[in-house]
Amino acid sequence: MDFSKKDLFEWCRIPVSELATHPSLKIPFRLCQDSHEMGSLMACELLDEIIFHNNRNEPTHAIIPCGPTCWYLPFTDLVNQEQVSLHNLVVFHMDETLDWQGHELPYNHPLNFRGYMERHFYNPIDPKLSVPLENRFWLTPRTLDAVVDRIARTPIDITYGGLGQDGHIAYNQARRHPYSQISLDELRQSSARIQENNFDTLIALAQRNFGGAYQFVPPMSVTLGVKECLSARKVRLFTDTGAWKQTALRVALFGPLTVEYPITLLQEHPDALITATLATAAHPISEHPEWDLGI
Repeated sequence: MDFSKKDLFEWCRIPVSELATHPSLKIPFRLCQDSHEMGSLMACELLDEIIFHNNRNEPTHAIIPCGPTCWYLPFTDLVNQEQVSLHNLVVFHMDETLDWQGHELPYNHPLNFRGYMERHFYNPIDPKLSVPLENRFWLTPRTLDAVVDRIARTPIDITYGGLGQDGHIAYNQARRHPYSQISLDELRQSSARIQENNFDTLIALAQRNFGGAYQFVPPMSVTLGVKECLSARKVRLFTDTGAWKQTALRVALFGPLTVEYPITLLQEHPDALITATLATAAHPISEHPEWDLGI
């Protein structure tokens, strides 16, 4: 790693109440109470972005994740209530899970991102307001090259996303292959690809979705690279899944640039913001000053 356990201990022991204003903060950070508050923020801010471009009679180009999912209902409700047209919204979906042969999952699989987003993001919107089918760019093994080419030719206005337990953005995980290490610049320039997922990613997904049954977790993914995700004028990352993300968040906010935590590259972006719920921003080490970890 590019930092010591003592460094990590110091970042993790910062009280949650001090994170947003800490003098060592390397990325702007916002704290919210819970998933409900975060979902409302996400919905309102993306809608504001769309309305801004609609008023200028221009498209909104957005890279959108499947998760966090807490914003779908407030977003679709706002669109319908305020009758905001999404005809000029162009959506680039950032990733998709794949089976062990690199094939797409059954449509109703709980980790089929397209199926989930069609049911919860697209279908609830009034059809006369909805994003046109030709403006929905799904990332799959078949569409990968075409999507990358389109993004390269398109000024992206905003990237929404979450963060993984190892600080991955989309499925840009820490590369832990023993015979194929990458440099920070290779990570920075990484583009869309099909890949095997890390063991810890599989365990995290198993715990969140299948009661720990890793046997049901699809082991591969197709993802936009860091290059595409951070090409947007604004990058807004959100996390509300608690303990799995607490350490990665602290490294993102205070650590050095490192391939072990890809999210640290967000420190280089001119207009980035991370938002976390109280349960995710908290850390056990910060809540137990009496602990002696022998460091």
